[in-house]
Parts: sequence; structure tokens; C-alpha cells
Amino acid sequence: MKRLDAIQQIRQMGENAWDLLIIGGGATGLGIAMDAASRGYKTLLLEQADFAKGTSSRSTKLVHGGVRYLAQGDVALVREALYERGLLLANAPHLAHNQQFVIPNYSWWQGPFYTIGLKVYDLLSGKLSLGKSHHISKSAVAARLPNIQTSGLKGGVVYHDGQFDDARLAVNIAQTAAAHGAALLNYCKVISLDKLNNKISGAMAQDLETNETFHIRAKVVINATGVFVDEVMQMDNPQAPNMVRPSQGVHLVLDSSFLDSDSAIMIPKTSDGRVLFAVPWHNKVLLGTTDTPLDEHSLEPVALEQEINFILNTAAQYLTRIPTRKDVKSVFAGLRPLAAPQKDTGSTKEISRSHKLIVSDAGLITITGGKWTTFRRMAEDTVELAIKQGGLTPVACKTKSLRIHGYQQRNTEAAPLDVYGSEAANIRSYVSRNPEMGKQLHPAFPYIGAQVIWAVEHEMAHTVEDVLARRLRALFLDAAAAVQMAPQVAAIMANATGKNEEWIATEVQRFTALAANYLLQEPKPVGALAVSL
Repeated sequence: MKRLDAIQQIRQMGENAWDLLIIGGGATGLGIAMDAASRGYKTLLLEQADFAKGTSSRSTKLVHGGVRYLAQGDVALVREALYERGLLLANAPHLAHNQQFVIPNYSWWQGPFYTIGLKVYDLLSGKLSLGKSHHISKSAVAARLPNIQTSGLKGGVVYHDGQFDDARLAVNIAQTAAAHGAALLNYCKVISLDKLNNKISGAMAQDLETNETFHIRAKVVINATGVFVDEVMQMDNPQAPNMVRPSQGVHLVLDSSFLDSDSAIMIPKTSDGRVLFAVPWHNKVLLGTTDTPLDEHSLEPVALEQEINFILNTAAQYLTRIPTRKDVKSVFAGLRPLAAPQKDTGSTKEISRSHKLIVSDAGLITITGGKWTTFRRMAEDTVELAIKQGGLTPVACKTKSLRIHGYQQRNTEAAPLDVYGSEAANIRSYVSRNPEMGKQLHPAFPYIGAQVIWAVEHEMAHTVEDVLARRLRALFLDAAAAVQMAPQVAAIMANATGKNEEWIATEVQRFTALAANYLLQEPKPVGALAVSL
């Protein structure tokens, strides 16, 4: 997957119409591109930043049916998500795997209540079940979770869900789409929509790296921009109402010793009714998430102090080794594009997690809502609608059994390059040609220089952030270590692309400034005044 190849495809199309133009390179847009291209449709995807720059790289890293949605009675959503969970684990085993969870019980009624509920969860997953749920004793909980608070502990319930690497999966989905003929271009922004006879006929886009503009014709234009869908809808119709209410999720990353287990913890109901996870991920522990409704959105959301405190305070109730602010390796926030409620409400519990498809009078298709787990089904539904809307020759969906780029069964003993699946051998070949590229970039991580070159040459990484945040996951795992890696990564990238020392200095400066939002700072005293004399 190379950027110049995508640009060349766009130029070659000229005034000829693409079947689908997809705006947005997150999970939803990339899934649509993979679905459409695998059916044989001429497909173009444009992303204003990097693939999965927004919400799609900031999830809780779970492929799950949604235990809490079952408790809310949304059986249809849970059944759909569990089915999609099974398909994803089958189609991308190098990135998605079975994760065991334990729900600790501190009241006598929680054991039978959650056991029965999770038996229903198992039943809904059918043949794609990842393992049977069952109740375990207090001693068994303590054995599985050495750092769990045992005072008042009655027992626990074990269940299974999926876990994955979200940004890595996004890149592999993009590569799958490209392998089927799709053109995908990051850092290319749609600046206006074109109309012919009051119907959407294409768009004007600008390559943010070269400032080249493209006049793109398309039979169908799809708005899959997550929390930014309203802006694109209002390009079509300035009076279009806002359809999305963003909800912010926050995650804190700790050293693995705070959990000291291969099992994850799920607290289904915290003091204010939210859910908390403690999940092992890339040899760290991910704590999250909160669910805070917001009125604004951005590409780089920042965790609020009350969210950070909520996570730390809640974790302190369940862990014997209590995490503090100084223990946090990285903090990151993501915005979920939840479909807005019809009435004015401040609660995200009343906002739908199901996806919604909207067609404007001019023919713009907008997809909103949903979650990572159901990205494939969201894409299928969108392409089916696009076929009708654009008068395309119907072709059946192929993604239920489509192996995602890099497909390879996981090794019993995990190795650092396993996330690349079948491409790992190609990365090792870089090292055989240049042993210097086999050296570790930082003691905190297993990453090597060859991975940086691979990201640049085959994964359309253009900035230090692209590499350290999404191709490698360093920024999300240990922000301080990522900052220390930045100069070396920038130098490798510059050598591979012919960039100069000025580019290296600028990239390191930009990344260092960005990483400041991932480093947990000490809070400013409330009401403090800064006085300069």
C-alpha cells in the first residue's frame, strides 16, 4: 500500500466516475472500502489526517458483544456484535484473540445474577462462542487476580470476549482494500461537495502534503467521518441538524505489575453506573473507560481531570496495589460518534450504540453510531444502500469470510512481530539485509528500526506520530519513552524518504508537543492565580 500508487489511480480516473467515494479513514470508512473493493466496485477513500487517527485508535481494545447492553435489554445489538466478534477473530487471528475476563463479586447476589446473565451472553454467541462462562470461588478469583482486593470478596464470574489492536487492524483493513483495487489516501481533505441537478456528483479534495487538488466524480458519496459527520452533512446542506453527540472515553496505561495477570477485570457497575475495565495489552495494563458526553470534538481530545480521578479512584477500590498519577505511563482520550438523541439529554446512556444510515435529499449517504466490533456489518449495510442509491450492479458481500491482510494463526508463544502476521517474515528480511535495523529502538519496547522502514514503505506512515502512535503503539503505551524514541525514528524515516535535517527537527518538535497531552501532568490547584511581578 503506497501513497503514490493511490494518487496515480486518482489521476488516471480523471473525469471518469468512481462507484464509491468514501470520506473518512477510521474503522467505518476503511471497512466500507474493503467491502466495496472486494465486490469489485471502483472505490476511493480519502482521510484528512492519518488512518485511524481519531476514535479508531483510541478504543478499549475489546472486540465484544457488550455485557452492559445485554443488561439494558438490547439483545439484538448484543447478538449482532457477538456474531461479528466471532468473524473478526476468524478473519484476523494475528490481531484479535480470546481474552478471559473476571467479574469480582462483592455482594451475595452478584454471583448468580452475573452468571445467569453471562450464560445468556454465551447462548447468543452460538457456534462462535469463545468459552463458557462460569462462577468461581473467592480463592479462585484471588489466584487468577493476585492484586484483587479480597476484603468482602464473595467469588467471581469468568467469561470470554475478544481483544485486538485497533490501529494495527485499521492499517490491515486498508491494505486488504488496496489489494482488491481500492485507492486509499491519507492526508487528503475533502473541501467541498459537487452537485449536478441538485444531486451529489462528487467532491473537491486537496492533498495536504503537496496542496494538489483533485476534482473527483463519484456515483455515490459516503460520509463516514465519525464525530465529524455533521460537518460533511452541512457541506451538503448548511441547515442539516447535528446527528452526533460525542461521548469521551478515557484510558490510563499502567505497568503490567498492577494487574499481574493474563486475565482482565470487568467492573460492570461503578459508583455512578458506568463500567470499568482493567485489561492486559502489549505488556501493559489498560484502565478505562469513562463515558462523558461532550458538546465539542477534535482530532486530539484531552482527558478531563474528573475522568482521570474517576478511573484512579475506582481502581483503588478493587486493587491492592493502588495506582497513582505518577504510575500512569500514558493517558489517552477518544470520542465515540454516538447517534444523538431526539430529546435534549446529558446522559450518554440514552444515546444509541447501534449504527444509523441517513440519505440526504441530494443523495449523500451518512453512516454514524456503531462500534469497532460491528465495523464489518456497518460496512455491509452501507454498501448495500450505496448499490441502490447509485444504481450499481448488485454483487454479494464477501467480507464474512474474507481474510484480512496479514492473516496468520497466532503462535502459542507470542513474539514481538506477531501483529504483522504473514508480513513478519518480510520485516525480518530488512534486518538480514541491514543488521543495524534489527536493533531495539528503546529498552521499554521490543520495536526495531525495520518496523519503522516497513511503516513508511508499506503502511503509508508519513510522520513520526503516524509511526509511534499507530503503526507502533509506543505513544499509547509509554508516552515518555515514545518521546525519547522520536529523534531516532525521525532519522530512520528521513533516511528512507530523502528528508533533510530540518524535517527531522520539525517532526521531533511536533511529536514532543503532541505527546505532552499523553503525559499525566500534576493538576493545577483549584482557584490558583498566576501573578507576574
